[in-house]
Parts: sequence; structure tokens; C-alpha cells
Amino acid sequence: MTEPAAHPAPVAAEVVRDADGWPDEDVLQRISDRAIAAACSAGDLSLPENAGLAILFADDAAVRRLNAEFRDQDKPTNVLSFPASGDGGFGEASHLGDIVLAFETVVAEAERGATPFEHHVTHLVMHGFLHLLGYDHMDDEEAQVMERLETLALSELGIADPYAEDGVAGG
Repeated sequence: MTEPAAHPAPVAAEVVRDADGWPDEDVLQRISDRAIAAACSAGDLSLPENAGLAILFADDAAVRRLNAEFRDQDKPTNVLSFPASGDGGFGEASHLGDIVLAFETVVAEAERGATPFEHHVTHLVMHGFLHLLGYDHMDDEEAQVMERLETLALSELGIADPYAEDGVAGG
């Protein structure tokens, strides 16, 4: 099966693999670039020039600590997003923020939803990226907007709707 083409990512993603189990960094980079490019292609996203972000592929223990410290929730979650508080200076990249994924939780969700692991990771990277851009799902209206954008972007990549009855949604 041929992989659907994706547009080049207009955002530079720095990928860090910090836990066992994740695919190699080159695979994670490809997944991340495709997810970000598809999200940008599917929506009318306003991005600063030279935009960049970091994606940490961690384990449940690391995400649990971050979730407890920053969200007062002492448990792991699939993805956390930390939007940056400012732009880079003249000629510097504008750091959008950081995304962190928890390996064991992501694996369990993919298995529970019978979703290919790479598809679920793609969705969660995209979900985290949209959070960095200010999208949220705190109420039904926000959730509909965000889910519609994710579904459209994922369909461009040949990935099924994660919000359908048999899908696994992001956190």
C-alpha cells in the first residue's frame, strides 16, 4: 500500500525519543512531520515564520510527573501540550511549544481501539499540535471544531476518523 502524499511541514519539529518501545527517531520524525503538515493543510492555520516545536516521546512515568505538576492530575495521559509564552526574536525561530506523548498509554489506547499504532501516534501528535495553536475541547463547540479539523487532516493521510464509534480519541 502506498502512503498518501503529504505537504511539507511548515513547522520544524524537533523529535526526542526518551523511552524504550518507541520506533526510531527517524520514524517518529516522519510521523510528526506528516501529522503537522496535514493539520496545516486541512485548516486555515495562522503560523509565525520559522515556527518550531519539540515533541518528546516519553513513558507513562514521565508524563505522570508532568501531568501532576502542571495539571494537578496524578496519572499518565496520552498527550500533553505546553504552548510557548512568546515568539523568538528577529531572525530566530518562533517556538510554538512542546508536546509529550506517553508510550504505554498510547500503546494501550491503540490496542483497545484496534487502531494501528502509527495512526494513533499521528493523531496524537496532530492533537497536541492543534493545542499549541490554541485549539481546545473544553466545551462541545470547541470540541466539534477541533475534531472536525483533525478528522479532515487524518483523512488526507488515509487514517480513519478517531472519533467514530470504533475510534480512540485524543486527550
